[in-house]
Amino acid sequence: MTDALATMRAELGEEAVILGTRRIAGGVEITAAMAQDDEPLVIAPDAAPSVAMPAALRRHNVPAALATRLAGASLDQALSRVLRFATLPEDGAVLLGGPAGAGKTLSCAKLATRLVLANAPPLLVSADGRRAGAAEQLAAFARVLNLPLAVATTPVALGKALARRAAGQLALVDLPACDPFDAAAARRQAALAEAAGAASVLVLPAGLDAEEAAETARAFHLLGCRLLLPTRLDAARRLGGILAAAAEADLALTEAGIGADVAADLVRLTPAWLAARLQGEGRA
Repeated sequence: MTDALATMRAELGEEAVILGTRRIAGGVEITAAMAQDDEPLVIAPDAAPSVAMPAALRRHNVPAALATRLAGASLDQALSRVLRFATLPEDGAVLLGGPAGAGKTLSCAKLATRLVLANAPPLLVSADGRRAGAAEQLAAFARVLNLPLAVATTPVALGKALARRAAGQLALVDLPACDPFDAAAARRQAALAEAAGAASVLVLPAGLDAEEAAETARAFHLLGCRLLLPTRLDAARRLGGILAAAAEADLALTEAGIGADVAADLVRLTPAWLAARLQGEGRA
């Protein structure tokens, strides 16, 4: 029996369990089994195949969910599929709104310069009566462009100013800075947009955190913004915030500010241009 037990331990290990023994001719027979593990064996299903995030999108801190939607095709085709692109209206009114310091007044001056060079001078309107010197800044651009400037800081005054524009003339309205999460500021923005009878363009600086940019864009969408004009693309190294703002708030990308030159640093956004910029080509 001692020899049989030693043989069993050698074959099955110290954890083997003896099930039974019996004498046979010339010795003994031991029936044994390996000890069972108390923990159940769990076989996990195959993990869903992951989609690799393109390196360009990872570098720009694009949110993972949005990056997944943009994967699987050439970047310009993916941008065209996931995001919307549009041109600014050629008549009626274009209202430029956004948070403080976004570049609304400079963008307004750039658009006015383009129209003057195209022999289609616009009506310039400053609706910003809250920031010191706001109207004077736009007035300086208006003098250089030989354009009149209307100052209309209330919804009623804005409606009257827009009614005076010539047939087919585009009006560019520089709205006051707005914190869309402040109820009073949001009401003022909505009232001006309603008086103008036009959708606003959100002017948003590049380089913002993606989540913050998306939240801000959604708030401005509730106030009537339907188009997005990003600025500071010359200085920002990460554009994930702009992509998140456009995608999460369903805003169509229009133009982009790429510098301080009033006559040149405004470009029409296209999927091809934006893809090249995301991939580090043609950096402004």
